[in-house]
Amino acid sequence: MSEHLILREFQKSDRPALENVVRETWQYDRFCSPKTAAKMARLYLDSCLCNQTFTRVAEADGVPVGIIMGKDIRNHTCPLSLRLSWLYSVIGLLITQEGRKISKVFDCVQDINTELISRCKKDYQGELAFFAISEKCRGKGLGRKLFQSVVDYMHTQKISEFYLFTDTSCNYPFYEHLGMHRCGEKKQVIHTHKEDGNMTFFIYEYQLHTEGKSVSV
Repeated sequence: MSEHLILREFQKSDRPALENVVRETWQYDRFCSPKTAAKMARLYLDSCLCNQTFTRVAEADGVPVGIIMGKDIRNHTCPLSLRLSWLYSVIGLLITQEGRKISKVFDCVQDINTELISRCKKDYQGELAFFAISEKCRGKGLGRKLFQSVVDYMHTQKISEFYLFTDTSCNYPFYEHLGMHRCGEKKQVIHTHKEDGNMTFFIYEYQLHTEGKSVSV
């Protein structure tokens, strides 16, 4: 990783680089055409931007290489500009036959997430809405720095507990190393036009200490 690393808020100019990070992280090109994979990455990023109140982008030598988003559920509102961008991305995916088929994967995952959180029977105040790092920058401490920024944000918002959705397509054990607790899971076969895969979806939670001004992970 570059020595010149900064953490800052998300900017519109970050989109192309972060869409590539999303595409790489979730390996969209494995099960659809490059054009559709790019559309999926854009839609996923837009969906996450609609579902956050806090962002931190990791920039190395002027290039975005990672991002984390947190959500204060009590105070979340989505600006019209973000909703319109999300809607544009949805239409862009749905105008092709392949895109319509792939969109069913998004719907399936959303249904699974809804089921997982309903099983917890908790009134969470916060969510870790999105977390991704470029593969070339993993394993060097950047993930912990980004995660700490969300923990600090939740602390300032007086949020004592937040949750995260993830699955076996990601490095989910990393969240356990950060101190998150797995509180639910569901196995599911995901169907695409190129391949079917057995996946397990998880919900993790993190409890903050209520004393002090900072929480280390």
